[in-house]
Amino acid sequence: MPPAKPSKSAPKPSKSPAKPSKKVAKPSKKVAKRPTKVTKAGGAKTPKVLGPVASLPPRAPGEVRYWLVKSEPDVFSIDDLARERTTSWEGVRNFQARNAMIEMRLGDLALYYHSNAEPSGVAGICEIVKLAYPDPTQFDPKSEYFDAGSKPEDPRWKMVDVGFVEKLARTISLDALKAEKALEGMVILQKGTRLSVTPVSKAHFDHVRAMGAR
Repeated sequence: MPPAKPSKSAPKPSKSPAKPSKKVAKPSKKVAKRPTKVTKAGGAKTPKVLGPVASLPPRAPGEVRYWLVKSEPDVFSIDDLARERTTSWEGVRNFQARNAMIEMRLGDLALYYHSNAEPSGVAGICEIVKLAYPDPTQFDPKSEYFDAGSKPEDPRWKMVDVGFVEKLARTISLDALKAEKALEGMVILQKGTRLSVTPVSKAHFDHVRAMGAR
């Protein structure tokens, strides 16, 4: 599904995983260049671990973590997820967003954010129901998410499956999020951040969920 069309910045386990879904969450339609660094041994290049996920502390046993995932509502909305109950989050082509999905665990919760909408904002809650696995669209030449540089034996792109938890009583717009002092430091509110998948603190998650219940 999505990560929403990853916003130009971003969904049921697929009934046929091999078939590219029309639902997608992705940070951009273009395949991102793999960030690399040169190692001291032989000059080999390896992917860097970048972005907000890199600063997360080790996960404690049984710890639930919280995230925000973006989807354009005309691609796959919270209502679509409520109807289908689960969906794959394919189409992510940004390494920071991919790394966030790799860090997800079953039972983690995410704010479901409608991007490129009127208004854009948090519309519901979803849950991680399947751990990161290779995104089949990266190997499909007919898919807009095809990546000729990704190999089946070493897939570059991953996706997770998410399940419906709830639709908020009202969409919490981006402007409303920015107006909340309690949400200071939230990744999505930082200038220039367009990632389709980002970590969220428990305090921020609980606060946004409470806003949606008012």
